[in-house]
Amino acid sequence: MESVALYVLIAAVVALAAVALLSVMRRRSARSRPAAAPSVLTATAPVTPAADAIGAPGEGLGADIATLETPDPTSGRLGRLRSRLARSNTAVGKGLLALLTRDRIDDATWDEVEETLLASDLGVGPTQELIEALKRRVRVEGIADSDGARAILREELLALVDPSMDRSVATHTDADRPAVVLVVGVNGTGKTTTTGKLARVLVADGRSVVLAAADTFRAAASQQLQTWGDRVGARVVTGPEGADPAAVAFDAVKIGIAAGVDVIVIDTAGRLHTKTGLMDELGKVKRVVEKQAPVDEVLLVLDATTGQNGLRQAQVFSEVVEVTGIVLTKLDGTAKGGIVVAVQRALGVPVKLVGLGEGADDLAPFDAEAFVDALLD
Repeated sequence: MESVALYVLIAAVVALAAVALLSVMRRRSARSRPAAAPSVLTATAPVTPAADAIGAPGEGLGADIATLETPDPTSGRLGRLRSRLARSNTAVGKGLLALLTRDRIDDATWDEVEETLLASDLGVGPTQELIEALKRRVRVEGIADSDGARAILREELLALVDPSMDRSVATHTDADRPAVVLVVGVNGTGKTTTTGKLARVLVADGRSVVLAAADTFRAAASQQLQTWGDRVGARVVTGPEGADPAAVAFDAVKIGIAAGVDVIVIDTAGRLHTKTGLMDELGKVKRVVEKQAPVDEVLLVLDATTGQNGLRQAQVFSEVVEVTGIVLTKLDGTAKGGIVVAVQRALGVPVKLVGLGEGADDLAPFDAEAFVDALLD
């Protein structure tokens, strides 16, 4: 019995020694392997990347190229989302058509037309213009039926929306450098989500993209933008929480230029238009970026449901960073279609993109004719 116990003891000691040796070998092997590639390109103090510092979309960003999503084509996207837009604007189209096809159109009818247009956030000036134009057309041409009323209303609404405005987002440059797009707006308008969706629009159009997470005040902003970038293989440049947003934007442009990408999109922190210090900081971001490359597009993201209240915001942002285009989000909700005309009149710049839902591909290039047709559906 003693010999059996001795053998058991020796076997146990040998087994423990083997386990310990295997553990040591594994630790040495782990130390000898190279570190894994970071999931985010982090903007630090001076960055001097090589031309291939960031590779093809998805490489070195924690995204498996095989799992990258293919965004929906942007061509005709607004038309495909037309039913969503029509649901929120029936008061404009169907309401006006019902008024204009009455057997007798008198002063009381025109008062109702005015109320309908003002309720749609069209604004006082455009409302008066449209009413005068409709009165003139009805007096000269008359309205025989609903089709005739719809044709007249379509022509006059389209004239207000102004299809002649250039609504293309400036993502092509003649110079041998990337286009630079700055995304700005107040808190809660959906800037980071819009930036991510814009990346999908650009990728769908065959453009290579770098995203700059210059919203360094909101803890989740960088992670949120990284998720959007990973889904389509867009590169993301970020910095530590609380970092100088201008420095992050500067590094993103530097990296994008070195990598030879097509477009750099800079997401900025939301800020109240009444806070002078924060607005000055936004101006600083733009000035710092322009030490390396001009900012080709400044997109102001507005929540369409705020209606006329959003116009003052738009005017202040335009004074600070020279807004070149408007993105209207939540246009499929309780928004009124007239805000498109009102904001264009207030700023003298076009609505270029509209958000019509929470889906990843629900950001659509604005098309004046498709928009007006949706109003009249």
